[in-house]
Amino acid sequence: MTRAVLITSSVYMAGVGLALMFFPIEFGRGAVPPDASPQLVALLRLLGGPFLGIAVLNFLSRNATPAGLRAILIANLVGFAAVTANDVWGVATGSSREIAKLFLLVHLLFTGAFIATVWRNRNST
Repeated sequence: MTRAVLITSSVYMAGVGLALMFFPIEFGRGAVPPDASPQLVALLRLLGGPFLGIAVLNFLSRNATPAGLRAILIANLVGFAAVTANDVWGVATGSSREIAKLFLLVHLLFTGAFIATVWRNRNST
């Protein structure tokens, strides 16, 4: 299960990172104006870098021992839980894009998967 969660999240994070870096306006459709300033586009591209870094970290950690995974799993759990909370807020208040409902579901599933994975590996040191 741990391996599958890390690989799946790696693919997802790589997709988001690449989309932010190479297609920031299209990826942000509905939130980013078509005539976005170069500074906003640069900021979106900048945010793509850490997504790619986390994707690589998760992928390279897929075969690590449970003891070596604890920090990585907890960091992913915190990250996905924070993003899920943001999605919940945006959807509940109506301040998010329509596609946020889909992202909410995806992020909630990843949060649940990382909760289960952390729980499953809780006795590993």
